[in-house]
Amino acid sequence: MIKKSESEDKEYMQRSRSEYSLINILTGFGGYFVNTIMGYICRIVFVRCLSAEYLGVNGLFTNILTMLSLAELGIGGAIGFALYKPLAEDDKEKIASLMHLYGKAYKIIGFVVALVGLLMMPFLNVIITKQPSIKENLYVIYLVYLFNTASTYFFSYRSALLTAAQRNYIVLGINYAVTIMQSIIQIPFLLITHNYMAYLMIQTVGVFVNNIVVSWWAKKDYPYIVKRNVKPLNKAEKKILFINVKALTINKIGTILVNNTDNIVLTYFSGLVSVGVVSNYVILMNTLTSLTSQLFNSLTASVGNLNAIESDEKKYSFFKTLNLSNFWVFGWGAIGIAFVTSDIVELCFGREYVLGISIPLILAINFYIVGMQNAVYAYKNTMGLFRYGQYLLLFTAAINLILDIILGRRMGILGIYLATAIARITTNTWYEPYAVFRYGLKVNPLHYFRKYIKYIAVLLVTGGICYFLCSLCQFHIAINVIIKIIICSVVPNFIFFICYHNSEEGQYLIGAAKRLVMKLINKVQR
Repeated sequence: MIKKSESEDKEYMQRSRSEYSLINILTGFGGYFVNTIMGYICRIVFVRCLSAEYLGVNGLFTNILTMLSLAELGIGGAIGFALYKPLAEDDKEKIASLMHLYGKAYKIIGFVVALVGLLMMPFLNVIITKQPSIKENLYVIYLVYLFNTASTYFFSYRSALLTAAQRNYIVLGINYAVTIMQSIIQIPFLLITHNYMAYLMIQTVGVFVNNIVVSWWAKKDYPYIVKRNVKPLNKAEKKILFINVKALTINKIGTILVNNTDNIVLTYFSGLVSVGVVSNYVILMNTLTSLTSQLFNSLTASVGNLNAIESDEKKYSFFKTLNLSNFWVFGWGAIGIAFVTSDIVELCFGREYVLGISIPLILAINFYIVGMQNAVYAYKNTMGLFRYGQYLLLFTAAINLILDIILGRRMGILGIYLATAIARITTNTWYEPYAVFRYGLKVNPLHYFRKYIKYIAVLLVTGGICYFLCSLCQFHIAINVIIKIIICSVVPNFIFFICYHNSEEGQYLIGAAKRLVMKLINKVQR
């Protein structure tokens, strides 16, 4: 057999990363589009068949149980990072050792989540000060949510292997197939029975089926991960893993406290109805967040592969491209959230669910702040820079909680989301990129911050133009939605293209887009 040269190997790896990225992106966008349409139809039926308090219950319990995932302790991120190199080298023994440790840890975590969740039940009445007028027992509903959360830990760890191997399209494909079928079943059940528990039980079955199928697929493609007598990691490897887990644990505690306390505080101050009303805006924002995440999550494993084998110059070059992509996608999305969401809420759920312009505006700011960190986090996680800034998010969480109480009491919904924006801007928004540039890319962080300020200036000008044009729309609500979507899509993309098409990053993006389209056409023709 003729041995490949080093240049041929590199060419193969680059082609492999591109193809995996393309498949992951197409699966993510295609499946997400269909899943989102079905999800919105299901939610519209939900709102028509059940009261706003049910939306509040859903939002509150989701936040509470997401906080219980603190028990995961950052193990998933640390193992995912540890898998990149052995996967690139096809080191089956090391992969099996890591997955064996991962599996044992997650089974323990599943039991811990279930136990802590049960211990929290007596405190639900403390959080829910105004009892909702729903016929189902709140504790029974909570137990169903708890089962869905805890049971996932016994299966989901195997999906991390598929994701790290740049095959997230399998995980996404299974997830979308199950959730679409779940929505198809839930819609007629809601229309016929108006029964919330039936809706929940169908969701539980969907969660269970998804976990089983993903786990089976990982075992089928990587059978060596379930063999007995797996060689354990040595002391040095365990020590490195423990350091990363510790850093990720602290990071995760801060992240969850920042992202998942808003509904709890809002419920305490304003009740479940307020949570239900604002949740229609939040779900629109989360839809865009999830959609854009399909793009960047699909690239994470490829970034990990690149950071494992490529030069520092190539790492920095691709970071700039990824960062421009971040701005383009999240800038465009933020403008849509600010100026279109109220019209979509009115069209889908009714005028009584519409809130003032300040709410979609602050949600758009939070969306942009978080989204602009995607490139930074992709590099931080795949470069193993977990320990830098590990305590910072605890300060973010503390600032957020203090301001939640102060501003939430005075300003209600607006104050709570404004508190989150302030907490992020004053802490991790500036430090995370500083750490990646200083300790990972070995480049002066000022390059990043100058670019960030320029992006904000372009976004403000673009947003001002879109706001003016959208304010001229005084038609039927359905027509307003269509026209505003067109305005908030055409104007940002046109301005962004004019500003950046001649830059190094812009040229790379245009070239990459052309190559991906050609590959797609070739695959279709075959």
